[in-house]
Amino acid sequence: MTGQRPTAKGNGIVMKDPITVSITGAAGQIGYSLLFRIASGAIFGPDQPVHLKLIEIEPAMGALAGTVMELDDCAFPLLAGVTPTADLDEGFAGASLALLVGSIPRKEGMERNDLLGINGKIFTGQGEAIARNAAGDIRVVVIGNPCNTNCLIAMNNASGVDRDRFFAMTRLDENRAKSQLAAKAGVHANAVSNLCIWGNHSATQYPDFVNARIAGTPVTEVIEDRAWLEDDFITTVQQRGSAIIKARGASSAASAANAAIDTVRSLLTPTAEGDWFSVAVCSAGQYGIDSGLIASMPIRTDDNGNWSVVEGIEIDDFSRGKIDASVQELREEREAVSDLIPA
Repeated sequence: MTGQRPTAKGNGIVMKDPITVSITGAAGQIGYSLLFRIASGAIFGPDQPVHLKLIEIEPAMGALAGTVMELDDCAFPLLAGVTPTADLDEGFAGASLALLVGSIPRKEGMERNDLLGINGKIFTGQGEAIARNAAGDIRVVVIGNPCNTNCLIAMNNASGVDRDRFFAMTRLDENRAKSQLAAKAGVHANAVSNLCIWGNHSATQYPDFVNARIAGTPVTEVIEDRAWLEDDFITTVQQRGSAIIKARGASSAASAANAAIDTVRSLLTPTAEGDWFSVAVCSAGQYGIDSGLIASMPIRTDDNGNWSVVEGIEIDDFSRGKIDASVQELREEREAVSDLIPA
């Protein structure tokens, strides 16, 4: 592709200057599900051209070339250019958004700690390259698992980049939780609001049904089966990734890509009045979560595109125990990768 700026043709839309979006693991299943939606305007809207920097390891560059051909063949009006590369400096040069998808996927029977050692060094290099090359307005969303701790590693190795520019994706868990509550209540998932995923994107995560609402009414008043909420609901959300791996022999792809798009859009657009969404951010000590941990909390975005942790949410004893367990796991993960975090 030429990389030239697209122009509006007969539709009255005045195009903005293109922005650069960098995606690692671009030839993988999540990347494949993600690229075409970004190029079609699903994140930034119909007036924002994008230049895609597609980053892969050398053995995957052949497959990535085929994906680039498909992007060309779509003739997306908003696609200003595509740069496939295995060089991190080239891949993150000028990026305003980096989606760190690439990681060794979790397979059936693989323990979470196995991924920490395998993937940790990948995110060290990526954090360093982002610091050297990305645009000043960079936002980094880590999708590759274990995403909280991978994000922690990247953030701590991106010297000079503000910590509030780093996020780890728990929106897939939020979407899963909303779907489960909606099915139980016999409503559409859109009716579920104020659903926060607390802690780690792992089997310890806590989908907070206590503060969630269905059509404005507390979930616990709509779904009176407290035993189901405390047991089957939480377990189903926590184990959904494993269930999908068992069913299809591979990790979630399309739903993960969809959640990544949801995450970025929620960070860029004002949150509906009274609502919040889930994403893991660098804790400043809110809700008893250690400062410096990448933990999922309830987040709001204001009219100026600034995000903040929602304060003052009541945490009952049941929720407190679940949150504390997930935070403890994050502490243990941080300790396991301490050699990758600069002092």
